[in-house]
Amino acid sequence: MSVTALKDILDRALAERYGVAAFNIVNDLTIEAVLAAAEAERAPVILQTSVKTVRMYGRRRLHDIVAALVRDVPVPVALHLDHCPDRSVISDCLRGGWNSVLFDAHELDVAENLRQTTAVVAEARRAGAHVEGEIEGIQGVEDDLGSDDPSAVQSLEVAVDFIKRTGVDCFAPAIGNAHGQYKRAPVLDAQRVSDLVAATGVPMALHGGTGLSDEQFTDLIGRGCAKVNISTALKETYLKSSLEFLRGAAERDQWDPPALFRHQRAAVVDMARRHIRLFGGSGRAW
Repeated sequence: MSVTALKDILDRALAERYGVAAFNIVNDLTIEAVLAAAEAERAPVILQTSVKTVRMYGRRRLHDIVAALVRDVPVPVALHLDHCPDRSVISDCLRGGWNSVLFDAHELDVAENLRQTTAVVAEARRAGAHVEGEIEGIQGVEDDLGSDDPSAVQSLEVAVDFIKRTGVDCFAPAIGNAHGQYKRAPVLDAQRVSDLVAATGVPMALHGGTGLSDEQFTDLIGRGCAKVNISTALKETYLKSSLEFLRGAAERDQWDPPALFRHQRAAVVDMARRHIRLFGGSGRAW
């Protein structure tokens, strides 16, 4: 199946109250492993690329890698640009085949954020793509973007007005969640998810998923978090599996790169399948 529209993926998930795992991939191995997990689980999946990863590879080269690996995957896949405050990068990725973007303009005042997000939505529509929006920063630094300082939370009325006037297809609310590993158990405003979905009918995106309890995931997905971001867990799994293998290689004095790659891949596949099952995405492919 070719890349599938984000709106098609998330609207189904919202209607049936399951979550679609959105994994922040970092290279070809993690892309292939996430796709293998989604295929094994018969689940739709979202491949997310940070601005940092786009710049590291170059937009054209990264898209070519994704396109080659997605080509024969028989489940719905969306290609999403995560947390991007730079309009030029958004335009470049929309021209280059991304079918979803998060315009992260939370550092602007709400009025200017609304104005620019509306323009991004119009640009995305011309490219046949969709847009995730946000008006509050999600606490924590991810891929060199963000801040450890909490962002001001806007009123429900302001958030609903933003969603309706911009026409975003998905919205990322601040509910006490944070990027990276939580230093203590988070206290989440889950009711805000319910209220936003009831007022707009738009799927919510859950950021800062790594470290939440199974019960928190299940509750938030049931309330309308149809897109669930997993970034830290993938990076930690990939790097910790590498460290584990290399320590063993050093002890044995045996250095076999393909064996390392198989070990990394197996760890990422297992991590991805575990999250897909937890979010209720297994068997939801069409």
